[in-house]
Amino acid sequence: MNKNLIFIIPLFLWGCSQKFDTVIDSGATNYQVSNVSSFPSFVYTSRDSSFTASISFYSAAGVKSVFFNVTSPDGNTLNASPIPLFDDGNLTLHGDTTAGDKTFSNKYPLSQSDISGEYIIQYYIEDSFGKVVLAAEHNFIYNRGAVDAAPVVSNLVAPDTVTLNTTATTFINISIQAADSNGLNDIDIVFFNAYLPNGNASSNNPIIMYDDGSSVHGDAVAGDGIFSQIISLPATGVTKGTYRWEFQARDRENKTSNIIIHNIVVK
Repeated sequence: MNKNLIFIIPLFLWGCSQKFDTVIDSGATNYQVSNVSSFPSFVYTSRDSSFTASISFYSAAGVKSVFFNVTSPDGNTLNASPIPLFDDGNLTLHGDTTAGDKTFSNKYPLSQSDISGEYIIQYYIEDSFGKVVLAAEHNFIYNRGAVDAAPVVSNLVAPDTVTLNTTATTFINISIQAADSNGLNDIDIVFFNAYLPNGNASSNNPIIMYDDGSSVHGDAVAGDGIFSQIISLPATGVTKGTYRWEFQARDRENKTSNIIIHNIVVK
């Protein structure tokens, strides 16, 4: 590592999962899964806000019940309880076209308050012995059909000057407020990029900030729109001078906020 600011932050990965329809359990003793829903995307409209999920079997012998869960792009399960699927031919209520054809279906509504992005449907089967297995998964992209506004960052709290402790680590607590007119859940990431006194970008960029209520990140309250991070500077090896920090947020539609630039002098 360069003799520059050293940031102690948790390891993170970010990116998109592959879009797929996967049969996970296709050969259990008393049933065989043949197909799952395959729609790649769903766009909200005021006329119809519900998608139809379905799973089909070559043989449904021994199947006691079938249900699914929906996971949003932020990793939360939307449904409070498992959503049952039906093979009853009730197209209006459950989206099932033909009774007794071993295809189980049901509708699930999404609203404009739900965030856009990649969702996961997980299909579960309970057999006649009470065993529950994850049988298949289906990923799709949801577009809530709302005009997307870029997030805004403000109210940065960070020192202008830091004097290094020559015998122990120096800790810097920073925080910034982020807001989005589409809702706080629409914010995908809040971060800053650090630039060294010589103008070079830090190898640690981007440095993620968190609104998780964790003392590890110096965040007081989870979900209040204030994102925090603790920067640690070792007693030796830090280049003294003026560092430039550029703070920004990005939403789930990849729109970026304004940039707040803050200079901090390390002495």
